[in-house]
Amino acid sequence: MHKPGDVVLGGLFNIHYTSVFPELSFTSEPNQPTCQRFATVGFRYAMTMAFAIDEINKNSHLLPNVTVGYSLYDNCGTLVIGFRAALSLASGREEQFILDDTCVGTPPVLGIVGDSSSTRSIAISTVLGLYRVPMVSYFATCSCLSDRQKFPSFFRTIPSDAFQVRAMIQILRHFGWTWTGLLVSDDDYGLHAAHSFQSDMAQSGAGCLAYLEVLPWGNDPAGLRRIVDVMRKSTARVVIVFAHERHMINLMEEVVRQNVTGLQWMASEAWIGTTVLQTPQLMPYIGGTLGITIRRGDIPGFRDFLLQIRPDLQHNNSYGNSMVNQFWEYTFQCRFEPPHAGWVEAGGSLCTGQEDLENVETEFLDISNLRPEYNVYKAVYALAYGLDDMLQCEPGGGPFSGNSCGTLQRLESWQLVHYLEKVNFTTPFGDQVSFDENGDAIPIYDVMNWLWLPDGRTKIQNVGEVKESAKGEELRLYEDKIFWNSDSKKAPKSVCSESCPPGTRMARKKGESECCFDCISCSEGKISNKTHSMECTSCPEDFWSNAQRDHCVPKKTEFLSYHEPLGVCLTMTSLLGTFICAVVLGIFTYHRSTPMVRANNSELSFLLLVSLKLCFLCSLLFIGRPRLWTCQLRHAAFGISFVLCVSCILVKTMVVLAVFKASKPGGGASLKWFGAVQQRGTVMVLTSIQAAICTAWIVCASPAPHKNTQYHNDKISYECVVGSTIGFAVLLGYIGLLAVLSFLLAFLARNLPDNFNEAKLITFSMLIFCAVWVAFVPAYVNSPGKYADAVEVFAILASSFGILLALFGPKCYIILLRPERNTKKAIMGRVIQS
Repeated sequence: MHKPGDVVLGGLFNIHYTSVFPELSFTSEPNQPTCQRFATVGFRYAMTMAFAIDEINKNSHLLPNVTVGYSLYDNCGTLVIGFRAALSLASGREEQFILDDTCVGTPPVLGIVGDSSSTRSIAISTVLGLYRVPMVSYFATCSCLSDRQKFPSFFRTIPSDAFQVRAMIQILRHFGWTWTGLLVSDDDYGLHAAHSFQSDMAQSGAGCLAYLEVLPWGNDPAGLRRIVDVMRKSTARVVIVFAHERHMINLMEEVVRQNVTGLQWMASEAWIGTTVLQTPQLMPYIGGTLGITIRRGDIPGFRDFLLQIRPDLQHNNSYGNSMVNQFWEYTFQCRFEPPHAGWVEAGGSLCTGQEDLENVETEFLDISNLRPEYNVYKAVYALAYGLDDMLQCEPGGGPFSGNSCGTLQRLESWQLVHYLEKVNFTTPFGDQVSFDENGDAIPIYDVMNWLWLPDGRTKIQNVGEVKESAKGEELRLYEDKIFWNSDSKKAPKSVCSESCPPGTRMARKKGESECCFDCISCSEGKISNKTHSMECTSCPEDFWSNAQRDHCVPKKTEFLSYHEPLGVCLTMTSLLGTFICAVVLGIFTYHRSTPMVRANNSELSFLLLVSLKLCFLCSLLFIGRPRLWTCQLRHAAFGISFVLCVSCILVKTMVVLAVFKASKPGGGASLKWFGAVQQRGTVMVLTSIQAAICTAWIVCASPAPHKNTQYHNDKISYECVVGSTIGFAVLLGYIGLLAVLSFLLAFLARNLPDNFNEAKLITFSMLIFCAVWVAFVPAYVNSPGKYADAVEVFAILASSFGILLALFGPKCYIILLRPERNTKKAIMGRVIQS
C-alpha cells in the first residue's frame, strides 16, 4: 500500500498470519509465496500509520510545505518476507507501479515503522543499522535490541523486555510470590526474557524459579504433556508466561486435559490481550490472569478515518492483491471481479465497494483499547518530529561536518537518526515521547486482570500501572478491583517455605533452592526483628534477647541490693552489730569507774568499741548500686577501721605483757614505754600507715564501678573493680600482719597468773579473726558478682562479731551479772571468800 510524497516512510505490518512457500524447481520460474489468514488487527495497525501521516500532512505547524508519503508492506508473519520487504523499502528497488498512464517508481524511504516481532526486528535492524536507516518498532520488546553497538539505528515506542521483566518482579514482590514457574517461547523474545528474568530476580532477591520450561513451536503433544506435568507436581502456584498466542492455545489444551487448576497465571504483553483464550471452557483454569500490557491511548478522529476507507476499483487489476481490497473481501465475504472460477456459481457475491462498514460486525472499528496502534501512532510522529527538527536547522549551525544541515533535496537516513535520539514531544493523550541512549522509550505499562463475570462473560480490566521513575519501578495497584479465581477470592500464596517469623533465621535446605529453607530460632543474645531474616544479629553489650528473640531488652542489673533478701539480712546484721557496740559502749560508759572497765587502759577499750562500730557500718558501703565514691570509700573505710581495731588489740596485748614483766623484780623500767601517750601514739601510727596505703592506692589506681558481663550472659553484674590488685593485697596483708602479731603475743601471754587475764580473750578473738579472713580469700576469689561483695561483708561482720563477743562478752557478763567479781581484789588475783 503506497502513497507518494516529498519524503516517504516505510511500514512493516502483520496483515496475514501465515504464508505458504511453493516448492522450488529448477525447471520452473520461481513463484511468490502466498500469504494466508487475513489479520484484521494487523491491518488496523497499518491504517494507524496511514492516519498518522494523513494527520501530519494536515498539520501546518509540523513539517510545513512537506508532504509525507508511505509504503506499507505485509510481512505475513514470516521472517523471509519481512526481511525482503525491509530491504526493498531501504534500497528503493521495488517493482514499479503504474499510476494513471505514468510509470512512477516509489522513492527510497527515510525511515521504517516496524517490525512487530523481535526476531524479525533483530534480523532487519542488523542490516539497516549498517546504513543507519532508522527503524522505529511498535511491538518488538527483546532487551537485546537495546544494544547500541549491534543496533545503532533501532528505536522503539514499546518498553523493552528488561523493563517488562522488572515490572513483573515488582508485582511478584507486592504479593509476596517468591516461588514461581516460568514458561517462555522458543525464540528471541522468550529466551532473552528468561535470561533477564533469572538475572534480575537473582539481583533483586525477589524469589526463585521452581522450574523454567521452553514451550515448543508447533504441535508437540509429548513436550506439552511433560511441561504441564511439571506444573501440576510443582508447589509453585504462580506461572509466568513469556510467549505468544499460539503457544498459549496449545498449552491450555493440555492444561484442560490434565485438569490443572488453582494456578495464578501472569501474562506478558504478547498474550495478555488475547481474546481467543477467554472462553467459558478455559476461564475456570485461566480466569484471574494478571499481566502487563502496553499503554492504552486515544487517537482522536481515528474511527472516522477508518470509516472512509474504500477499495480501489479503478486499479483493481494492478491492486488485486492490495491490502484494502483484501480487507474488504475478508470483511464482507465477497470477491472483486474477476472472481475465480465457480465463485458466483457456488453462491458467492461480488464486491461493489459501496458496502457500509458500520453495518457489519468487525473488530476493525473497535478503538476502545488502542495499545499497539497507539505505539504505531507515536512511532510515526517520532519520525515526523525528528524530520521537522532536521529541516528547521539553520545553515552554519548544524550538527554535521562543517556545521552543515540536512536539506530536503539531499536527505540522508543517518541524519535522521541523530535527530531521533533527541526527539521529545507530547501526544494529544498527554504522554511524553522521547528515547534514551539505547533508543528505548519512556517505559510505562498498564496492569491488566482477566475478570470472569457471574453471567459467564469475560472482561479485561485495568487494575494498575507500573512505570519508570527516578526511584526505580513504581507500581500502583487497585487491589479491590482484582478478580482472583479461587474460592477465597484472595491473592494466592506461592512460596516454597513460609517466611520465617521474627526471632528466627533462614537455614537453606541442602541441595534445594535458596527459597526453600527451615526456620531456626536465634540463639541467646541474638535477635531477628523482621521476617525472612538471613542472619540473627547480636544485641549490644548492655542488652539481651527477649524470650521471643525478636528484640533486645536491657539486661537485668545485678548487685547486692537493699531490696533483696540477702542484702536485707546483711544490712540488719550490720545494724545489729552497730547497735550492740552502742549498747556495750553505753554499759562501759555507765560503769567506767569500775575496775573491770578501768583495767588495762579503758581508753583503748572505748576506742576499740568505736572502731568495731565503724567496722560494722563500713559493711553498708558494700550494699547498693556501686558508685565511684562508694567504691573508693568501701575498701578505705574497711581497711582503716580494721587496722584501728587490731591496733588497739595489739597495744592491749603489749600492755598485758609489759605489766606482767614489770611485776617481776627489776622490770619496772619497761612500763615507761607503755604509758597512755605511747599507747595512743602507737595506735595512731599504725592506723596512719594504713591510711597512707589507702591514699596511695586510690590516687594511683582507684577502685571504680564496672559492668561485668562475664558471669551471666543475660545479666550485668555491677561491681567495684579494685583497680590495683597489689594495693588491695597490701591493705589486707597489713591487717593480717597486725592480726597475726596480736595473736602471737596474746598466745604467749595466755597463761599469765591473773584471775582475769585479758590475753586469753585476745587470743580467742584473734583466732576467730584470722580464721575468718583466711577463709575469705578463696571464697572471695571464687564468688561471682554480688556474691563477692556478700562474702566480704560476711567476713567483716563475722570478724567484727568475733572480736566484739570474745573481748567484751565476758566483761559485760561480769559487769551486769556478776558484779561481785567487778572488784580490784578479784581482778588482782586475791581470792575473796564469801
